[in-house]
Amino acid sequence: MTSDRPGLRPFGRTVVPAPTGAESSAFDAEAIDKLGVPQPVLMENAGRSAAQVAARLFPEGRVVGFVGAGNNGGDALVLLRTLAAWGRDVKAVLVADRASPEPLSHGWDIPTVSDAELGEDQAAWDALLSPAALLVDGILGTGVQGAPRARQAAAIERLNAAGRPVLAIDIPSGVHSGTGQMPGGAVAADVTVSFGAPKLGSLLPPGRAQVGRQVTVEIAFPPMDGPSFTAQVVTPAWAQARLPGRGTDTHKNEVGRVLVVAGRAGMAGAAVLATRGALRAGAGLVQVCSPPSNREILQGAVPEAIYVDASDDDALMDALGQAGAVVIGPGLGTDEDAAALLARVLAGPPVPTIVDADGLNLMARDEGSLAKVAAGRPLLITPHLGEMARLTGSAGEDISSDRVAAAQAGTRSYGCALLLKGAPSLVAGGTAPLLVDTQGSSDLAAAGMGDVLAGVIGALLAQGLGPAEAGAVGLYLSGRAANIAALGASLTPQDVVERLPDALAERGDGDSDLDLPFVIFDQDAAR
Repeated sequence: MTSDRPGLRPFGRTVVPAPTGAESSAFDAEAIDKLGVPQPVLMENAGRSAAQVAARLFPEGRVVGFVGAGNNGGDALVLLRTLAAWGRDVKAVLVADRASPEPLSHGWDIPTVSDAELGEDQAAWDALLSPAALLVDGILGTGVQGAPRARQAAAIERLNAAGRPVLAIDIPSGVHSGTGQMPGGAVAADVTVSFGAPKLGSLLPPGRAQVGRQVTVEIAFPPMDGPSFTAQVVTPAWAQARLPGRGTDTHKNEVGRVLVVAGRAGMAGAAVLATRGALRAGAGLVQVCSPPSNREILQGAVPEAIYVDASDDDALMDALGQAGAVVIGPGLGTDEDAAALLARVLAGPPVPTIVDADGLNLMARDEGSLAKVAAGRPLLITPHLGEMARLTGSAGEDISSDRVAAAQAGTRSYGCALLLKGAPSLVAGGTAPLLVDTQGSSDLAAAGMGDVLAGVIGALLAQGLGPAEAGAVGLYLSGRAANIAALGASLTPQDVVERLPDALAERGDGDSDLDLPFVIFDQDAAR
């Protein structure tokens, strides 16, 4: 690894589930009731682990915790008690009614004040919060469904207005643990310490922006790689474990043949990018099918690819018969010629197929066409929000308000794998857990990135990955290549293509500066 290459992030084990709050609560109950894990042990481990993270990241100064009524409030109290035992100056602000005396204090005298005592005395609040080196959010937990109640909402406002660093317990108060929605506002954390697994809502917008850096810690739960949760995180280790390998004795036809069907007449750019993506992602042979007017550009820009004339049915069928995967749609257009070409490809041999971009817009005109295609071949579709709205007839706002539900409904309805682009992108595929991308950023918001992604996924599909896995690994490789390029808003699709070899060559679980053995996931703040 070169010295100037950004560290491999996020750090994470091969299997990092992302349960909803309800799934997390059910898992807690099973651990306690069926496996005999004492609930106080879980709370003690959670609070002490959060205290260790706090001590590493914020090693000096007063710590003030906002303590709610539930388990999150209890975890915050354990954190405060632990730091007090280590010699830190701490104070608790009760923002809900709790037992008195507090059993979690274990005999330690934790200075405590209630929000009712402070009332609307701004000077008193300032005197309490302004000197703090760290504020702890233990107001609400993962079970909250609607907007915070008045008392808790006021505490959230106070905490956010203090202008001090914030560490949230498990999930920022006010963020829905399943969807990421914030119906009544939420804590804006600098760091969130989550227990056992990052909660799904903390990975999704708009809540993702409130989380800050997410550090997930092990707290004596049973193994979480067995149960079926709604989602799973695409960590570097997960993606690397699925990269296709090559034998020492092989040839181009054994390491993936991809047919890219792309680019309307006179518009070859999308075909160039998709083809380059497929080649850089390891395909042994790539053919590119496009109108004759694009031939000279394609053969000049990507001489490694074999050109196929889109107007030559025999040549197209021959290419389809040899392909291990087909990518169709980038820059294809939506006119009659494009529709006819799409129909010819989908009526041909049942090759594993990715339908992208204009291919999806064409299929949106024929309700039920995707399900028919999926019934006869492995299929992955890759819609962004607008394309998903056209496919489903739903409003974009309805889709974006619960992207998990939209992706799951789409894969059930069409019978195929579905990659819903966004921040983060999600991959749904049948009964398997939803796969949540961790590499995407606003740097990728440029025309042509989706074309490169389609080509990368096509190469992976041709090398033997299933549609959902190919989609998730393709997202990882493309996003990681963008992060390695480290060009910010100047990033271009070609930059991603050029850094794909670096992303493919990387190995490891990722980097974390915490050096704490119980940390199982460590993700940077959204950008």
